[in-house]
Amino acid sequence: MNTIFLQITTAVDTATTSPELTSSNLFNMVSEIGYFGLFVMGLIFLLSVVSIYIGIERYFAIKKASTIDENFMNRIKDFVAGGNIAGAKDWCDKEDSPIAHMIGKGVVRIGKSLKDIQTSIENQGNLEVGRLEKGLNVLATISGAAPMLGFLGTVTGMITTFKDLADGNTGAGDLAGGLYEAMFTTAFGLAAGIISYVLYNLLTSMLDKMILKMEAASIELIDLLQEPSK
Repeated sequence: MNTIFLQITTAVDTATTSPELTSSNLFNMVSEIGYFGLFVMGLIFLLSVVSIYIGIERYFAIKKASTIDENFMNRIKDFVAGGNIAGAKDWCDKEDSPIAHMIGKGVVRIGKSLKDIQTSIENQGNLEVGRLEKGLNVLATISGAAPMLGFLGTVTGMITTFKDLADGNTGAGDLAGGLYEAMFTTAFGLAAGIISYVLYNLLTSMLDKMILKMEAASIELIDLLQEPSK
């Protein structure tokens, strides 16, 4: 056991003082990683690409969905107050946004009970939110899976290194390579997880703001329809 710890200490000292290791660039560091470590890093890289793609695509989708004419609800109120339900429906059809789709569902049911109108609005709202949430669960999964894959590369690298060390088949340079695999895959996995986590929270925050706008618009319509009965 003392011999093993002595070898580890010697390897760490060598890695610290060796000019080749201290001056190595990213390519040299990757080249020290074993086949399984490279496989894990390739998988993490793929997950990173997927998360970035989903993040960018969802960002512009949610941003576009939240963009609507500031006078949209005022025009709807004017149409409904004037009894021009067809005009209100046409105005909703012109606006390609979740709020317009949701309000349009309520407008076409004017004349029925408020409960029926409210239910239609809520159902359409849930459908719109579901479409906007597309891919967010994948981001959440990647934010947790990527660091775990990095830790898996760390564990397997350490297991291989210490097994070879115990068998007497590992020198200082080989041990340093195993430590590279262990540490580098962890760092790579954590970086990918952080990216996915930040993207997920950014998109969730944007979606929450969008939902508040949808709820505010539905409340405005319901309040308008309740006015004649006051």
